[in-house]
Amino acid sequence: MLTGLESARLDWSGVGGMPDAPYSLAFGDVYFSRQDGRAETEHVFILGNQLPERFASWQETRPFVIGETGFGTGLNMLCAWACFDTYAPPGARLHLVSTEKHPLAQEDLRRALAAWPEFVERARALVNQWPEPVRGVHRLILSERVILDLHLGDSAEYLTHLDGRVDAWFLDGFAPSKNPDMWQPALFEAMATHSHPSATLATFTCAGIVKRGLKTAGFEWTKAPGFGRKREMLRGHIATPPPDISRQRAPWFTPPSHQPARHVAIIGAGLAGASTAEALARRGVQVTLIDRQAPGAGASGNRQGALYVKLAAETNLQSRFYLAGLLYTRRLLKRLDPERQLWDDCGVLQLAMSDKEARRQATFLRNHALPQSVVEGISAEQASQRAGVSLTWGGLDYPAAGWVRLASLCQRLAECPGIVFRQASIATLERHDTGWSLELADGSSLAADQIVVANAWQAPDFSPLEWLPLKPIRGQVSELHLPPDASIASLKRVVCAGGYVLPMLKGVQSFGATFTPGDKDRELRESDHGANVREFEHMLPAYTEALRAEGVEFDPGRLSGRASLRAASPDKSPYAGPVPDAPAWRKDYAPLQKNARRAPAIAGQHHPGLWISAAHGSRGLASAPLCAEVLASRICDEPMPLEQELVDHLHPGRRLIADIMRGG
Repeated sequence: MLTGLESARLDWSGVGGMPDAPYSLAFGDVYFSRQDGRAETEHVFILGNQLPERFASWQETRPFVIGETGFGTGLNMLCAWACFDTYAPPGARLHLVSTEKHPLAQEDLRRALAAWPEFVERARALVNQWPEPVRGVHRLILSERVILDLHLGDSAEYLTHLDGRVDAWFLDGFAPSKNPDMWQPALFEAMATHSHPSATLATFTCAGIVKRGLKTAGFEWTKAPGFGRKREMLRGHIATPPPDISRQRAPWFTPPSHQPARHVAIIGAGLAGASTAEALARRGVQVTLIDRQAPGAGASGNRQGALYVKLAAETNLQSRFYLAGLLYTRRLLKRLDPERQLWDDCGVLQLAMSDKEARRQATFLRNHALPQSVVEGISAEQASQRAGVSLTWGGLDYPAAGWVRLASLCQRLAECPGIVFRQASIATLERHDTGWSLELADGSSLAADQIVVANAWQAPDFSPLEWLPLKPIRGQVSELHLPPDASIASLKRVVCAGGYVLPMLKGVQSFGATFTPGDKDRELRESDHGANVREFEHMLPAYTEALRAEGVEFDPGRLSGRASLRAASPDKSPYAGPVPDAPAWRKDYAPLQKNARRAPAIAGQHHPGLWISAAHGSRGLASAPLCAEVLASRICDEPMPLEQELVDHLHPGRRLIADIMRGG
């Protein structure tokens, strides 16, 4: 469900004996020890899980994973991060997974963490990326070596849907007597299922419900001296976690076995390929990024691109993914370009220009109680004020959305350390025992451990992907060049309906775009410019009149622009995941034709080390960066940045299964 969450209600007046410290009004308890919050965290969770010794001896290529119930102020995670930086070897990585049902407001978080000036830099990184209070998984890149996944919602629910495993658990949260809803058997069962063998745990409480729940789930525990006034605490481990049965209904989505990736070749340097290259290189993987032209030269080469989503009136998997993607891209841009040279979070207005669209938007707002900082229904008068021009219609306003200099973003991503760009065309792909060989059009070859195909609608040109349904869609963008002496003020927001109009960039007004499925022609067409002009005039009649008053010509025959090809899937969701062995799937899952509810207990077979990110269509800015994290997380054997059902929704094999069930 796409909903917001109630932020933590705090009292800062010193209730609980802690001056200027947060006290939960909902649970009637303090967030950390009255004696010394940091000392308690280090005693209970850091030393309770033997983290200094374990970090110092960590030699795995995957990250060390800490799971936590109850993020609170983030003190536990900041202490773990500091411990990791102190003891872990240079090549090690840390992955933090934490649940929180009532996240602090950003300013409350900043105020709470100010109590520990020794954490000022780490706290700043956390606060700067602090997400909106929206249910779901929010990935925060805290440093080159540290990732935090915040699962906002009920702890048991979100750990049940976690796609990943944990090495050490911080079983935190308000005491069982104050928050009994969290300390339930489902929580302990989810912890056990999502543990690596020999995972440890530590918790401040020795309550009977906790001891019984842990034992029933398979954890062994012992009592240990507590901190301060708490006489005892629990430490424990699980030797052999129970099997994860979550894939029984859809065994085809079982992830392929992990293969170490030292060198990954990525085919296609548009936004999908460039963002995947950055995600892998940030994890220490050597990347060769290959494109026939240059980074951002294809469909990702427009001067400006709109960062927006169109969410369904009724909640579905696609809308959940796209909202997560929109919020992730904004955090990525803020981290990558804090000066905002490449982007502007000016907001996006989706106009309701018909009764049908107005009803659809009204239904959406009734069904989704999202924060107004994410999306808000507004009147024509409000829309006019926010856009800076007179508008006839109201609609939905996305204040955190905006526009991006798309080609420049691709180039910035491709220049990240660890990425080598190579201009070349790929003739063939061939799998060998030790990896992949790419035969280039010039007769040379390139070897790589794994391959990511990110060349949009041309992905089926490679034989392992020839079955994949991908449709090229021609889109033409038009551009108006304002006279140097023009004095008109630009739009303050992106405005869209049947098309879109972007705020001006350096005297150029971009708008569009046409949508022609199956058309591969990239030559500019006067007729398409004419269609864009008509849509522009329909959406923004007062603004077009003001432009004409400044001497701007809307003659389609004199407009500049750009035509490119996007790729879309039949269900309009992107493909991001391992590439299935299509003949094997058709054979193994043929019984689904007769009974779609009886899934053969066979894990899906995949081409080893072959991945895809494609079908991002016109919303690639909201989908490609998060899909890059999906691929990088799976390739590098770390927890996924989305709930398991959303990861499965992106899997390219969904189309094979749909065809098999239909008898195709």
